Amino acid sequence: MKVIEGVQAALAWCEERRAVGGFDAEVDAAVADIIDQVAERGDDALLELTQRFDGARLDAVEVPAAELLRRAERVPAALAAAIDLAISRVTAFYEAQREHGFETTARGVRLGQIVTPLASVGCYVPGGTAPLFSSLVMTAVPAKVAGVDRIVAATPPDRTGSVPDEVAYVATALGLESVVLAGGAQAIAALALGTRSVQRVDKVVGPGNRYVTAAKRRLFGVVGIEALAGPTETLVLADDSASVRHVIADLLAQAEHDGAQPVLVTTSRELAGAVLAEIEQAAADLPTAATALASLADRGVVVHVADVEEGLAVLNAFAPEHACLLVEDARTVARGIVNAGGIFIGEHSLEALGDYLAGPSHVMPTGGTARFASFVNLRDFQKVIPFLEVDASFVAEVGPSAALLARAEGLEAHARAIESRLQQE
Repeated sequence: MKVIEGVQAALAWCEERRAVGGFDAEVDAAVADIIDQVAERGDDALLELTQRFDGARLDAVEVPAAELLRRAERVPAALAAAIDLAISRVTAFYEAQREHGFETTARGVRLGQIVTPLASVGCYVPGGTAPLFSSLVMTAVPAKVAGVDRIVAATPPDRTGSVPDEVAYVATALGLESVVLAGGAQAIAALALGTRSVQRVDKVVGPGNRYVTAAKRRLFGVVGIEALAGPTETLVLADDSASVRHVIADLLAQAEHDGAQPVLVTTSRELAGAVLAEIEQAAADLPTAATALASLADRGVVVHVADVEEGLAVLNAFAPEHACLLVEDARTVARGIVNAGGIFIGEHSLEALGDYLAGPSHVMPTGGTARFASFVNLRDFQKVIPFLEVDASFVAEVGPSAALLARAEGLEAHARAIESRLQQE
């Protein structure tokens, strides 16, 4: 792991990280070709690309309802109950976020806004070594609470060429319209553009690899997206009250994701030394040891600062996806955080718990975008539409000023449209 000494060096490192960006020209070119293939040949392209990238020969893109149910029934009862608990808790969290717009009326003016759900959403579920079915919970549940009528899931097939059992269970439990067996850029293209079997959607959400991200970047405008997600990251802010065991556990919980960045910012040299001395051995015991050790070696960072205030300065400059506070009086320290995807307050509020069933979606801004972006929430699945209703007296009161503003901008027709109402008086 890289070691950085002092707040100034750490802030400079954060600035360098922000400047790097995530665009890869080679990946973008490959994704452009995939999108063109899906646009031109639809389902045939999806089937060919699935065989090439996932090694699965499929007869159809969409999973039949009977197969979905059969697969869902294979999920062990204990795991099914855990998924049900996650769905229940995430639903309750987003129910509390509901907003219904507002209306104000004063002096002949009625102003307000209405909140309306999107008509359709596609939820991407990453595959790879294992299906991340929890991502379907974390995207489809807020979409459902927001009132989205048509929700489609897309995920790569498993080794047998079918939908993963756990994905089938979540899709069935939530009553999703369909599940599409496609992964990577081709899945995003199908959801955005539509094919014979896949009806296009208004927005695509969910995490994915760099090809998925590149496809979302290219297709934004054709379809809505929630964010351009990068590799996952955790920043643990710890003082000398923190448990070395907990710090290592939280860093490794992030490091076992491919491409992840685990960061420790601490006021304690003793803690930093203990973590550096023990973390590789702890990683070596994991089934995901190769990935975790690569994350630690390539992107792991330990920052030593003088005090918690300096630690907060580094945290806010880094703008982590996950900000984990293993410090005394963590609740007070949390009030100083302005840039983070999510805040995990105190030693029991571990980020790994939030990944599954605490309540908020685990789809959070990465790569420093927490400076301006938010975690997936109801607003990602809704539109806010303002409305205006005024009477003649209001036009008479403000119309001359509005016409003056229009002419100052060289827009005579605007001014005359306003004055046409004034002349009615």
